[in-house]
Amino acid sequence: MADYTITNLEEVEDAAPASGMAPAVSARFAREDLGLERSGVSLQRLAPNVRIPFGHRHRDQEELYVVVEGGGRIALDDEVVDVRTWDAVRVGPETMRCLEAGPDGIGFLAFGAPFTGAGDAEISQGWWPS
Repeated sequence: MADYTITNLEEVEDAAPASGMAPAVSARFAREDLGLERSGVSLQRLAPNVRIPFGHRHRDQEELYVVVEGGGRIALDDEVVDVRTWDAVRVGPETMRCLEAGPDGIGFLAFGAPFTGAGDAEISQGWWPS
């Protein structure tokens, strides 16, 4: 018997309202819905010209971001890089990162390891390189 799960990412619960970031941000974390044990995936969207209100980095987890609609910028430590549809950005664990939508907004998939506990992530409210 085949082992698989199909979930429509648009139907995964949006976590952004609970954190007060909606409607400017949508964040659908599908690890549990898909029953993922060794990886994680989310579909996230930012309204035009919106920046995620915090930067973050990890102790152990690298992440991959794939822009699937629109474009914008991603801050990576002290660098800010433009991204557009179908750009894929690998980010090492210790690199601080934050995304910002351009005038058309941005939608992206974020891939990472399974949730490794609250101690893996460092959040920095309002972070963006000067």
